[in-house]
Amino acid sequence: MRPGRTISAPVVLGIVVVVVWALLAAALGPVLVPSPADLATRLVAEVADGDLLLGAASTFGVSALGCLLGLLVALPLGYLLASSTTASAALGPYLAASQAIPAVAFAPLLALWFGYGPFPKALLCALLVFFPILLNTVLGLTTIDRDVVDAARVDGAGRWQLLVHIQSQMALPSVLTGVRNGFVLSITGAVVGEFVMGGRGLGELLTVFRDRVDTEGMVATLVVMAALAVAINLAVRGLERTVRWW
Repeated sequence: MRPGRTISAPVVLGIVVVVVWALLAAALGPVLVPSPADLATRLVAEVADGDLLLGAASTFGVSALGCLLGLLVALPLGYLLASSTTASAALGPYLAASQAIPAVAFAPLLALWFGYGPFPKALLCALLVFFPILLNTVLGLTTIDRDVVDAARVDGAGRWQLLVHIQSQMALPSVLTGVRNGFVLSITGAVVGEFVMGGRGLGELLTVFRDRVDTEGMVATLVVMAALAVAINLAVRGLERTVRWW
């Protein structure tokens, strides 16, 4: 895709969305759908007040901790599953079965086991982050050209040298794709955790605005959530481009 189109396509789509949004707001009324102008005014007011920024910072902190926890477990486990057929056969069915349970369903149990601090919310984020990184790590390691690995072994490369110099570098694009998808989901985990376990983040703000039937406040909070997810996505995409160039 040409660079100009990369910029113009989302701009044009954004204009279309804003126009349709304004028409819906005019047709349904501000109680159901706030207009773009009213929402922009509310966002400025909430940012100036500081509660929305503090909530975003709290949610981001929880999601960042969850991302770190999910990454620390998913990467070595993904390597184990990719390098050991025994481990893959033993753990594969249980990992597949665990995906049938929505991660958010663990929120009440995490609150019961660990209380209502930031740690159980971070664990919920880690559950959402874990599987995309795990699956892409396994995919990246198992699709490496076997001729390259065999040639390195013939040259005397051991397991550690293979991992550092061959496998990690060739699997990195796939791993980063899993990181991008997982890290974006961490915002969802943090907000759901705040719904269930409380806190001072965006989930708590959504609850307050819901109880007040404050549509503008709820939509403003959702916009900030989306902005956090987009920022994480762009940051990891930038890292992916750097890695591919390197």
